[in-house]
Amino acid sequence: MSTAVGATTVDANERFARRVERLIAALRDKQLDALLVTDRADVRYLSNFSGSNGTLVVGHEHRVLVTDFRYTEQARAEVRGGFEVVEEGQDMARALARLVSGRVAFDEAQVTVRSHRRLREAVGEGVELVPVAGLVAALRKRKDEGEVAAIAAAAELADTALRRVLEQGVGGRSESELSWELERAMRELGAEGLAFPPIVAFAAHAALPHAQPRRDARVEGRGLLLFDWGAKLDGYCSDCTRTFAVGAIGSDERSVYELVLEAQRAALAEVRVGKSCAELDRIARTVIEEAGYGDRFGHGLGHGIGLEVHEEPRLSRAGEGELEGGEVVTIEPGVYLPGRFGVRIEDLVVVEGDSPRVLSGIDKELTEID
Repeated sequence: MSTAVGATTVDANERFARRVERLIAALRDKQLDALLVTDRADVRYLSNFSGSNGTLVVGHEHRVLVTDFRYTEQARAEVRGGFEVVEEGQDMARALARLVSGRVAFDEAQVTVRSHRRLREAVGEGVELVPVAGLVAALRKRKDEGEVAAIAAAAELADTALRRVLEQGVGGRSESELSWELERAMRELGAEGLAFPPIVAFAAHAALPHAQPRRDARVEGRGLLLFDWGAKLDGYCSDCTRTFAVGAIGSDERSVYELVLEAQRAALAEVRVGKSCAELDRIARTVIEEAGYGDRFGHGLGHGIGLEVHEEPRLSRAGEGELEGGEVVTIEPGVYLPGRFGVRIEDLVVVEGDSPRVLSGIDKELTEID
């Protein structure tokens, strides 16, 4: 994150340096001499560099950011944590090859076959390229105080933006118009961007979990209106979903809403350090299954969030591990009835001890809007 939010340059340098030291310790445990970091979110997490072209060399002997002419000055202004900035010219592979030796790791999920071939040719026989998975992503799971503050600020901004849109009224407006107004409100309030394109879906369209707002679909008559939106602030994302009643909705819509709210609250009450990710999903899923809608809740309960809107851990039936202090996760059960309506309720929460800290501020009780 930048030094503009609650931190001096010295504080930021120390914070990023600690992250790098944790990574070097992980490399030492795996008997690796260095790691090539290519994922943009990983690069920003370790160095604060926000440009679109940069590779970090992190090792016992090197802390280097390799970038090109377009980003050299930006990198020198942004970089924290003791990284040297190197301008690479036209051949990134050869620039990296001059910096590494021994057993050099790369993230197998981020390096393409073509990039690996070029790097292999550039480093020669004296370097062993070792595929690894998620070394930096594992460090990113647990947020420090600065990261939590940035996510909380993004969530508060996003809440304020939705309230502004609702104050203007929704009746007669298209889904895409509401989506655009929500985006504009977030940007006017200071968001550097969107965490993801907002979802605005009315009535039967809300039965699509990732519905795209339609220009020709207006909020008219009665039905449920779903908003799923998030802001990006200081590099960090927020994520929230609320479903509202437009007009006097039917008893089926109301009962499904109350069911989803019950499932969401049941899971939220169990968010604590040491709780199994799969078990947390099961708690919410059981509530919905026992009401006869288990097959209409087809996604996981939630996910981690940070520099990216979807991070580890994954709260799902296949989720691995247990919740750890400092993780920021979503709790978002839903029920989707094709051709009729959909309901999803999502909170953003910080895992803390025996009870979570909820960052989402919009009321979850069923609210009628017009």
